[in-house]
Amino acid sequence: MRILVTGHNGYIGAVMTPMLIAAGHEVVGLDSDLYAQCTFGDDTQNIPSLKKDIRDVELSDLDGFDAVLHLAGLSNDPLGDLNPELTYEINHTASVRLAKLSKETGIKRFIFSSSCSIYGVAGENMVTEEAEFHPVTPYGISKMLVEGEVAKLADADFSPTFLRNATAYGVSPRLRFDLVLNNLVAWAFTTGRVYIKSDGTPWRPIVHIEDISHAFIAALGAPRELVHNQAFNVGINGENYQIREIAEIVKETVPGCHIEYAEDAGPDKRCYRVDCSKLARMLPEFKPQWNARRGAAQLYAAYKKTGLSLEDFEGPRYKRIGHIKKLLSMGSLDETLRWKKEEATANTSRKEKSYT
Repeated sequence: MRILVTGHNGYIGAVMTPMLIAAGHEVVGLDSDLYAQCTFGDDTQNIPSLKKDIRDVELSDLDGFDAVLHLAGLSNDPLGDLNPELTYEINHTASVRLAKLSKETGIKRFIFSSSCSIYGVAGENMVTEEAEFHPVTPYGISKMLVEGEVAKLADADFSPTFLRNATAYGVSPRLRFDLVLNNLVAWAFTTGRVYIKSDGTPWRPIVHIEDISHAFIAALGAPRELVHNQAFNVGINGENYQIREIAEIVKETVPGCHIEYAEDAGPDKRCYRVDCSKLARMLPEFKPQWNARRGAAQLYAAYKKTGLSLEDFEGPRYKRIGHIKKLLSMGSLDETLRWKKEEATANTSRKEKSYT
């Protein structure tokens, strides 16, 4: 298939894109490249791409594709809280508009990267795809809204699928440190402390970004009737953990560290465990390869190799919200988080690859 991947230079996209190519697909990327200066280790892949904000996509950008894998968006809760209206504009309104344009262009498959954060306050019971939504952040609410509106576009010619990813982890050229396992291993490696900012009781399902990518590839290749207008929790039933359990895994992985709770640590109302049986049952090609212990070891090895410092992962080099605030203060971005014209031109001459 010829596939457009939005957010191909993001945390998940930078890992998923080469896996799609290895699976035999022709891939074109679309990314505003806000994090071009945040590359961790090896640089992102060299593929045909459009440097473009998802809000500015035009019909002509979508010509000739069989499928769209939509990953682009403001990726975490602190960024969403920076300006909730922008989160809805980018993650919700622009996503629905992209789906409508895709349908108008004649694209058959539209796979949306949703999130288990839409379950929000779900407690300790395992939730299936049929569970009620209780999102508590602009990010989670935006995912819920997109699913509801794009589902209404489904018909005989346009087939959306919604993959609700568990909390991601794992090494990527565009590594994120605001994700629980990535974050705790980073604290342990750089300070000797597995630093927990909650009371450790909330539940989280976690999944490696390579396994997320495998789920997208499996959904893309599945018979239409199996995935048409369907939602799937993406993860592994045995990989639901309380935060304190993840902390213990990190303690056992990183030598010489200890667990420490923040002085103001309290309960986190975001608490959910997810049942991923539907994905395993309906898409048997999805064969996850990772678990938390193996992921913690991968992260620890990567941090050692690069000599990660506390300043790196807590500062604007890799921290998403810190980097965005830095670009804003430098005048590189305008208040809508679009590149200013002169900066966009400079970045294009340095970085952008031809789109063919």
